[in-house]
Amino acid sequence: MNLLRALATVSGMTLLSRILGFVRDFVIARAFGAGLATDAFFVAFKLPNLLRRMFAEGAFSQAFVPILGEYKNKRSEEDTRTLVDHVASLLSIALFAVTAIGIAAAPLLVWISAPGFAADTGKFELTITLTRITFPYIFFMSLVALAGGLLNSWSRFALPAFTPVLLNISFIGMALFAAPYFDPPVLALAWAVFLGGVLQLAIQIPALKKISMLPRPSLNWRAAWADPGVRRILTLMGPAIIGVSVSQVSLLINTIFASFLKTGSVSWLYYADRLMEFPSGMLGAALGTILLPSLARYHASDNQLEYSRLLDWGLRLTLLLAAPAALGLAILAVPLIATLFFHGAFSTIDVFSTREALVAYTVGLTGMILVKVLAPGFYARQNVRTPVRIALISLAATQVMNLAFVGWIGHAGLALSIGLAACLNAGMLYRGLRRLNIYEPQAGWGSFVAKLGLALIIMGIVLWFGMGKEISWLHSSFIDRIIHLAWLVPLGASAYFATLWILGFRLGDFKRRTA
Repeated sequence: MNLLRALATVSGMTLLSRILGFVRDFVIARAFGAGLATDAFFVAFKLPNLLRRMFAEGAFSQAFVPILGEYKNKRSEEDTRTLVDHVASLLSIALFAVTAIGIAAAPLLVWISAPGFAADTGKFELTITLTRITFPYIFFMSLVALAGGLLNSWSRFALPAFTPVLLNISFIGMALFAAPYFDPPVLALAWAVFLGGVLQLAIQIPALKKISMLPRPSLNWRAAWADPGVRRILTLMGPAIIGVSVSQVSLLINTIFASFLKTGSVSWLYYADRLMEFPSGMLGAALGTILLPSLARYHASDNQLEYSRLLDWGLRLTLLLAAPAALGLAILAVPLIATLFFHGAFSTIDVFSTREALVAYTVGLTGMILVKVLAPGFYARQNVRTPVRIALISLAATQVMNLAFVGWIGHAGLALSIGLAACLNAGMLYRGLRRLNIYEPQAGWGSFVAKLGLALIIMGIVLWFGMGKEISWLHSSFIDRIIHLAWLVPLGASAYFATLWILGFRLGDFKRRTA
């Protein structure tokens, strides 16, 4: 299978999810604005969402996929099925326990994740209620990650990439039609999370049956625990939690800082993060998804040359696509925020406060995406120590920068610290790959970067002059904003890719097959 085509498939599904995600945020912003109710919900949803990214999409996937790839390439089908069954059994039992504990300990979890809310009893109690409803999401999504790892290892990339669409549909439906039947209405958003988790798990079942890998979990945890493959996965998972999820831990700590700032700070960071996740999900998550199985296969077959070449392909593609995305978000921050969120209860102050956070985030967007490409370079080799050490250094640096920036530029300082720490993380991961002779850059990097820089300058000029004055976007109608963006964004992209084409870039140069 062509990796470029696989990337297009995964990114296309992610694009659909992100578009619906913006529709979801448009609906939420219009109905609830940025205030007490949304602050409570975003904090309540952040914790299970954080655990999902840490355990499900993060540590579990990075530990499970390399071992699964080894079994698939070197063991029998029955051995592979046994591993999957044992993993599913132990995972289900552990998740049920974690979910039950999370629901019972919701007051403590809210106090830890947003201690500033304790000063407002109503806000604190509402957050606890929302947390208890949303917490089972981690149960469903961890099993979804298991299914996704299986399907991706069989080169079935489309369905796992499509599943987030169902969460957004659940949000939109509940916010539009169910909110009036809840008291307070924001409870509808919490139940949308629960429903979305159920739907995402259910849609995976037919696909797993088709590849004869539908897990058969049991309550015999002793047999699962005794499986050597399961023990290896667990050994990798512990350190990998930190290694692949440091940015999520930073976001959680930032919520603690933001809970002490003015009302709306948590929501401004959330809306900025949603915009930043558009390219991050389309590029970073997609590249990490398609790279890891092939890297694991190259490592299993001891083909280090192709391993290095695949990493080089991933790095070039990341810079080619992530750099213009970061520049475009920074320049078009107000037009995008005004178009998507400046409706109903969302005020002018909310627009410019969200803009401050988004511009700060874009400083490190390329670094965040590079981490998702570089980290699998270690995890596919079942090397967890190096990324963990780097992640801890980055996490410490984030908190130092938080303390330095928050008093200077408020909530935007929290976003800036995450971005700069991501760049530090990516730089140290790159240095580690070179130092351990895992990655050797291919020829032509100097001219590649120079041509990229020129194309970015031209794109930036086109977007800056095409955007006009920022304040005019606040006085334009929604239709006018849509029309303006509908020609401005393609114009900027065309200027960028046309410049690269003139400088010698061709689509065929980036084609590559899976291992």
